[in-house]
Amino acid sequence: MGTAHRNHCPFCLWSKHVDLEKPGDRKSECQAGMKPIGLTFKHEGEDKYGKLRQGELMLIHECVCGKISINRIAGDDNSEAILKAFEESQKHPKKWDQLKRKGIEILLSGKREKIFIQLFGEV
Repeated sequence: MGTAHRNHCPFCLWSKHVDLEKPGDRKSECQAGMKPIGLTFKHEGEDKYGKLRQGELMLIHECVCGKISINRIAGDDNSEAILKAFEESQKHPKKWDQLKRKGIEILLSGKREKIFIQLFGEV
């Protein structure tokens, strides 16, 4: 699952606001903490029938300055912390609309099974 390279703590999943305009540019002056606020799936385009492909599971981070970013999950990230971020995100419907306006589809309770499959494999 995910990547061997990460920009967040594998235990608490918090990140640091280091990028300004694009991932890896390291131009942000903010440098504040970014809280994991939910999960999304990476956009993988469409299959030959026009159906959206489900990509890998990703974390949604929000900085104290308001910046939102999505980040890949690494294979050794704490699964309990990932599920906690998911459960917490279910309590904040106003945030769902804010993310949707930014083009980010936060995963809601109907996607729980798909989240578990990505974290733990088919049962």
